[in-house]
Amino acid sequence: MSAAPLPEHGVEFLTSARAERGLSLNTVAAYRRDLEQYEVTRAETGLLGADAIREHLESLRRRDLAPTTVARKFASLRAYHRFLIAEGYAADDPTATISSPSRPTSLPKALSIEEVVTILDQPGMETAVGRRDTAILEFLYATGCRVAELVGVDQHDLDAETRTVILTGKSAKQRLVPVGAHALVAIDAWLRDRMAFRRPGSDPGALFLSTRGNRLSRQAVWRLTKRHGTAAGIDPARLSPHVFRHSAATHMVEGGADLRTVQEMLGHASLTTTQVYTRVSPEHLREVVITSHPRGR
Repeated sequence: MSAAPLPEHGVEFLTSARAERGLSLNTVAAYRRDLEQYEVTRAETGLLGADAIREHLESLRRRDLAPTTVARKFASLRAYHRFLIAEGYAADDPTATISSPSRPTSLPKALSIEEVVTILDQPGMETAVGRRDTAILEFLYATGCRVAELVGVDQHDLDAETRTVILTGKSAKQRLVPVGAHALVAIDAWLRDRMAFRRPGSDPGALFLSTRGNRLSRQAVWRLTKRHGTAAGIDPARLSPHVFRHSAATHMVEGGADLRTVQEMLGHASLTTTQVYTRVSPEHLREVVITSHPRGR
């Protein structure tokens, strides 16, 4: 879909989203694309208000976009129109009369514990890059962090004595997350090599560095996750840094962790988001019933 220039209020909305709400550059860029596409629909149809929004949503569906994508684009429009009302630029919200497009609920693509362990064994500890990659994968699984949070972690964010790390999540919100013993051992091994990865006279302060001494990119973490997962014999379609996050959460819930704890660890704003991890496998559900229900045996 082509794009159309944003009106002045649209530009102001994006500025506010970044400066006042503290949204990430990626989120603001997505808002811009969504609003520009919406302006195309309005220009081509001449429609206004709720009629324009309904037509725009229908045009997105005609492009066979995923329901989650349509729902996200609608959320962008809702945020924009609420901004217009809050700033006194509009008297009513045309999105208020439109139900948000439904999002399909599906289980996260969690790996089994055995699969995770096999992947963690792949990089090896014989080389500096292997020790770094092992530390990265262990950190992903130990903390359940987002890939953006991992690449943003600095050395001073990690406290080995208290076994915790400060993660900076969405909207620059920080949270303190425990780090398991296996991850700490792997990180300690990597830190002995970190100095050799630094560029002379330059250090970004990141916990994990590229071979050129820069802060790792999200794409680099994605590639190494794919590479080591494929080496472990896992279907590449099931591999990504986010799958480690899903797997950590799923394994914690199946191990007996309460949802509030998992919510805090993952940095979910709403418990509803965390509740997807309660949809455990039938095998685990049967085991829980047998062991905990008075009449389960």
